[in-house]
Amino acid sequence: MTPSPTLLRFGLAFAALGVAFLGALLVLRGAAVGWGLIAVAFPASLGLALAGDALGGGFASTLRTRWGALAAQMRPWMWWMVAYVALKIPVPLWPQGFPLLGLLSTAALCVAGWLYAAERVGARRAWAMAALSFAVGWGVELLGSRTGVPFGVYSYGTAPPPTLLTVPLLVPLGWFALTLAASLLAGGRAWLAGLLMVAWDVGLEPLMTAERYWLWQDPAPLWAGAPLQNFVGWWGVGTGLSWAFTRIAPGLFRRPAGTPSPRPDLSRLSFTTAYPIELFFLPGGLVLVGRFLEAGVTLGAMLAALLLARAVRGRSERGGV
Repeated sequence: MTPSPTLLRFGLAFAALGVAFLGALLVLRGAAVGWGLIAVAFPASLGLALAGDALGGGFASTLRTRWGALAAQMRPWMWWMVAYVALKIPVPLWPQGFPLLGLLSTAALCVAGWLYAAERVGARRAWAMAALSFAVGWGVELLGSRTGVPFGVYSYGTAPPPTLLTVPLLVPLGWFALTLAASLLAGGRAWLAGLLMVAWDVGLEPLMTAERYWLWQDPAPLWAGAPLQNFVGWWGVGTGLSWAFTRIAPGLFRRPAGTPSPRPDLSRLSFTTAYPIELFFLPGGLVLVGRFLEAGVTLGAMLAALLLARAVRGRSERGGV
């Protein structure tokens, strides 16, 4: 079966990203050739994503045409999403800069999410969602790190600055971005958004403990030091926030009608792209810090959650729910 042009483009783009990832691994092992792979593969991934289906002929002209069309369609939130991705790229090559790059990339993702929401439901509702998730996210993390409720026994004693009463600023910012992306991907189904966030946290736990953002001391560890209670807590908090988002801005989570476009069309792009981006970077980051098992489990968990969300939404759109 011949793959569709879209599948071909993105398959080739991800293959190029894989080459760049190999380059990062080589750089970490002291092989200078890795820099060359990175320098070639990252630009190639963008070109292939836009015009990989035209490799048989007319690649350059197709690339110019599609890039021009896409540049004209770019919305402010999309540029911040690009910044979010760009800030993730240097992480494996500058391990000491993880706290700074992690904070900046998360902040860029939050700005992208706020702009995306404000564009569709207005600034007031966007601010309400951001403020609520920041307050709840910071509050449950402060409570959790001091009492063990609702996530289990852990501490932020080794967290890099900036912090707010010991809680790293990156964490409450992340609650807004993660909840918004998961809620959009779930089509406003709070329970499903909670599951998507739990799958996300499967990767966050080993990566962030490796970077010493938080440390677990729970007597009943299940995964990367975190107990089952942690994942139940994540589902509960994520589900609750998602439910609140759908009440604050119900129109944001209705999928617009439309048919697939044969050419790149950014009007169909949404903030849900944050999830597949993390599906690439989060397991990749775990590989780079030597957590191979955790990387495989994270990839499986996030992919399964993504497929579940698409199946549920597809069934709903066919009239089955």
